[in-house]
Amino acid sequence: MSMRLTVIGNYVSPYVRKALVCLELKGLDYEVDPIAPFVGNDEFSRLSPLRRIPVLIDGDLILNDSSVICQYLEDKHPTPSLYPVDVADRAKARWLEEYADTHLADVLIWRMFYQVAVRRHVFQEQADESIVQRARDVEIPAALDYLETQLPEDGFIFGALSIADISIACYFRTASFVRYVVDPARWPRTASLVERTLALPSFQKLARLEDAMLRIPLAQQRDALAAAGAPLTCETMGTLIAKHGLPRG
Repeated sequence: MSMRLTVIGNYVSPYVRKALVCLELKGLDYEVDPIAPFVGNDEFSRLSPLRRIPVLIDGDLILNDSSVICQYLEDKHPTPSLYPVDVADRAKARWLEEYADTHLADVLIWRMFYQVAVRRHVFQEQADESIVQRARDVEIPAALDYLETQLPEDGFIFGALSIADISIACYFRTASFVRYVVDPARWPRTASLVERTLALPSFQKLARLEDAMLRIPLAQQRDALAAAGAPLTCETMGTLIAKHGLPRG
């Protein structure tokens, strides 16, 4: 019998969601310690020296970084494949994944979601409204203008679902928690791809768990997830004290 995989990381994180979607699509058994990186204890720091999520534990193997984790899952469990077969398409898929994990993360998560949600509700700090406004008015539209040139009118980017579609959708899902939605009149291809991808059963399953813990204090999220049926670890690396760190993953 194969050993159950463990994922450390909060359900609302787009990086964690990307890894969990890959696990779901590949039908792998896993459990989650749904901590935010801001409340990880010393053991979390040992496993994730940059204090980033997700962390994947597979027996004695410990992996950091969502892209590394997803590629590992693909290599070890190649069916169904989440990376295009064609070499050029595979390279482009990895680029779009990287674009999502860096630039979309910057403008959607760190300049908007972090400011509006995390600073206010985790650290009890005021958001920098100038950062949020510039993200909404300038930086996110510029990113969407680029994505429109890369996405198809219909279907997934490379025909079959790939890591590129998954990665892009993950960031807009988290952005929706602070009421950001892609304007379908201005960016129809991106809006369509995000809607299509988020409607997949794997995303919908995770969305139910995400919704169960939204707007609940960190200290109460684990209980809310347990009540919703999340596959939780027996123990947690979370603490009750939030501290600033480098939670990208």
